[in-house]
Amino acid sequence: MPDLPHPELADVTVAELRRRLDSGEVTARRLAEMHLERIAAMNTRGPALRAVIELNPDALEIAGQVEAASNGGGPLRGIPVLLKDNIDTGDRMLTTAGSLALTGAPAPADAALVARLRAAGAVILGKANLSEWANFRSTRSASGWSGRGRQCRNPHVLDRTPCGSSSGSAVAVAAGLAPLAVGTETDGSITCPSSVNGVVGIKPTVGLISQRGIIPISASQDSAGPHGRTVADAAALLGALTEQPEDYTRHCDPDGLRGARLGVLRKPYCGYSEHTDRLYEAALDAMRAAGAELVDPVALATTDEMRSSGTEQVVLEHEFKAGLDAYLAGRPGLAVRSLRELVEWNRQHADQEMPYFGQERFEAALATDGLAAEKYVSAAAKARELSRDKGIDAAMREHRLDALVAPTSAPAWVLDAINGDRVLGWSSQPSAMAGYPIISLPMGMVLGSLPVGLSIFGRAYSEAVLIRIAAGLEAVLPRRAAPMYRDRLELP
Repeated sequence: MPDLPHPELADVTVAELRRRLDSGEVTARRLAEMHLERIAAMNTRGPALRAVIELNPDALEIAGQVEAASNGGGPLRGIPVLLKDNIDTGDRMLTTAGSLALTGAPAPADAALVARLRAAGAVILGKANLSEWANFRSTRSASGWSGRGRQCRNPHVLDRTPCGSSSGSAVAVAAGLAPLAVGTETDGSITCPSSVNGVVGIKPTVGLISQRGIIPISASQDSAGPHGRTVADAAALLGALTEQPEDYTRHCDPDGLRGARLGVLRKPYCGYSEHTDRLYEAALDAMRAAGAELVDPVALATTDEMRSSGTEQVVLEHEFKAGLDAYLAGRPGLAVRSLRELVEWNRQHADQEMPYFGQERFEAALATDGLAAEKYVSAAAKARELSRDKGIDAAMREHRLDALVAPTSAPAWVLDAINGDRVLGWSSQPSAMAGYPIISLPMGMVLGSLPVGLSIFGRAYSEAVLIRIAAGLEAVLPRRAAPMYRDRLELP
């Protein structure tokens, strides 16, 4: 791999960038230029990460304006940020969810969270690639693939998955294409990319960040959230995105594990990868040594039913149709105005949009009967009962826990556009169905090459508690490793 420009950008923290900007070592415009130079060398050339789907043509002008207007300001003033390409920007960039069907015109206005970022002085650098339609089109899609952006790649080992659906957001942060990125999650779409790319991701409580102006899947499960290289970086971005801005970095205590009472989840969140399990056991030992009180094991009584009942899928299919139809009705200039038209458009453009996998989830959603249907109403009530009342809330109350911990995922699998993802195991479903917060942070490397994450989750609106615990964990776990851009994993 030839030398890549500005390699320090793959490691530097937001706090350090803030110091350099404030001291005059670098200007906001130059910082944006450095990231754009790195993107130019790495996105479609060099390792060809395809993490960025579109650059903001006004990024340098915005950076100059931030500079000219700067008089103190918050922690994100002058900091470049990428947005997942399902988040509206009312500018010259498109918002497409990775689909060619939505390339007819830009969105008419900024999403609520984008307006907050602009007010905070962040420099919107561009849009990040994603699993098309946030991975809700097919039952056997390849994470990180979109018709518009093509295949995003894992910067640690290039033939491995970046996971999804916020693939480009996590890859860009890991590789130093941006210090921060905004992803979205319905179930695992922030945490899994965080895990396999070796960054920190936070999916907050549903409703903490406005979903206005974000292409939806599920009103009850969707949330935007930050990717950063450290817990403090992600916390800083989270505070700028929320409905009521808050300084979450004040909870980043390196001694945050001391006295924390944590429930250790095992079956079925372990046992699918001996590599992940080995790192998990080492992380648990580090927690104990740092003063955490572990209740080991803790079981969610409803785990099997959440996984086997299909309740979550019923909810997602109904909410997707209702939400997408409402969203598309407010997007003038597009080729499609409803899910029904989108399904037909994909059929007519199958050679571009469906060369590898189909749209089975779209077709299932199209067959639903609306949010007043008994099937949806009963499934939504059941989902809340399984995930909240008899799930997370019950376990935390019974064991008097501050949070639950589990491995985030298996190591990244080899990309396969034809057969799709090979998902061995994951831990995001309980918090996803509940609409509760979850954080994934790096817990180590498999064979020195593949990152794996640890997830922490808990009650609604417990972000401050989870951030404190995550910061304590970050202080005792192995330091995050910057990507090496290996073509493939060389096995011993």
